Amino acid sequence: MLFILFLTSLNAQISYQNVSNKKVSLGSYGRIGVDWSFENKGSIGRRLNLNNMGSIGGRLEEQDYLEIAPAFHFSPQNGDSTIISAQVRFAAYTHSLSSIGNSTTTSLGGLAFAIPELFVQARNILGKPLSIWVGARLYRGEDVHIADHFYFNDHSGQGFGIEYKNTRFATTFVASTDTTATLPPYFYLNIKSGTPSAALRQRTVYIAEHDLKLNEKNTLTFLGEFHHMEDADSDTEIENDTTNVILNFPSDKGYVVGIRHQLDLKKINPGSFNHFSLRYGTGIANGGDGGISKTSLTYGAPDTLSLSFKGAYSIALVNHFLLNFSEKYALNGYVILTKSKGAAESDHKAITYFGKEVFNRKLDFTVGVRNEFFINDYFHLLAELHYSQRKDGQNPAASMTKFSIAPIYVPTGKRDVWARPHLRFVASVARYNDFAKETMYSPYLEFTGPKQWGYYFGVKAEWWVWN
Repeated sequence: MLFILFLTSLNAQISYQNVSNKKVSLGSYGRIGVDWSFENKGSIGRRLNLNNMGSIGGRLEEQDYLEIAPAFHFSPQNGDSTIISAQVRFAAYTHSLSSIGNSTTTSLGGLAFAIPELFVQARNILGKPLSIWVGARLYRGEDVHIADHFYFNDHSGQGFGIEYKNTRFATTFVASTDTTATLPPYFYLNIKSGTPSAALRQRTVYIAEHDLKLNEKNTLTFLGEFHHMEDADSDTEIENDTTNVILNFPSDKGYVVGIRHQLDLKKINPGSFNHFSLRYGTGIANGGDGGISKTSLTYGAPDTLSLSFKGAYSIALVNHFLLNFSEKYALNGYVILTKSKGAAESDHKAITYFGKEVFNRKLDFTVGVRNEFFINDYFHLLAELHYSQRKDGQNPAASMTKFSIAPIYVPTGKRDVWARPHLRFVASVARYNDFAKETMYSPYLEFTGPKQWGYYFGVKAEWWVWN
């Protein structure tokens, strides 16, 4: 989620500056509200976006969520300008669609807690532009806020890194205990002990980035990643004549290259920009689906002969802009295009690990704009229009066109698209094409059944705060 929208470097998302007189500082992000639809006598509102797209297509229907992020600051010895902090982040949300205030950890589909960040960082080491960090970190750059999509370089995970001037190196260690996943499985069958048991293997991701500042207005960022997974159990032969379930598998790898161009549009008004990025991932690094851009979330099925993802690929293109035209009007917009294919030969569905069948090819495209009208200091009006389209395998494309309007009270009285907190009334209407309607290809349609139109109403609050 979002704390700092303006960071171009991969620092912690809460920016702790000038903290020499503080031992503890605190940041927070949250959203909460109530929502409903006219279906089934005023039921809880369901997200109108297409399936497997997350908030891409508009985020005004997102459910309750809370983050609290304390940081602890340490003083170096006299004369040392090193900035030292330990960052923690706690997150809470509901598994079900119930509101966070009506849910507990014992409720059916109740509250979930997570610690997405727990790391120590030393910056400006001995007065040099050098930083070192170790731990679990939301290590990512900017996002398309109105689609809640952290694109291009979301390396969030547990690992360590070093940064010097405009260059960053990091290594993250990825493993999953989800035995239902269709990714290259982190589980494999181990019988070395004489008793078959599930064992866990790990993916290692090596990351390099460099920012090249061309001039005052233009910056290029170059990205490279290498992913590697060891053999599951190369010395053990597993006989499985009764099914086609793949239990063990060889080592695998993947590569990512990318470039991002950041342009500050100083001729309009301060804060205006256009950011364009293009990223290509191959092998097990072809991830990025469900509204999440992480390359480690491998897409599709493996080749059934080599049991690898050699030949799999993904292309991700994002353009994000903000135009602050005046004190009365700002326009924020984006384009997101992702094309992915697994390593299996099929252009439709294919068998993956554990005998599961998944789509092996997909193309999704979304374009959206948010118009923000500053009626006065305290009252703003959002008007959003989004179009999303997704094609899984050889299925026809499912599409959605959505319009949202949200009057906002801004108690801080700031005419700024980033001003928070927001107190909003949200009304959205979506129209689905025939294929999306017939296959009920959205959370809303899964609840209501096949309909051409969808509706959503809510009263919502959103905030973020940092030092």
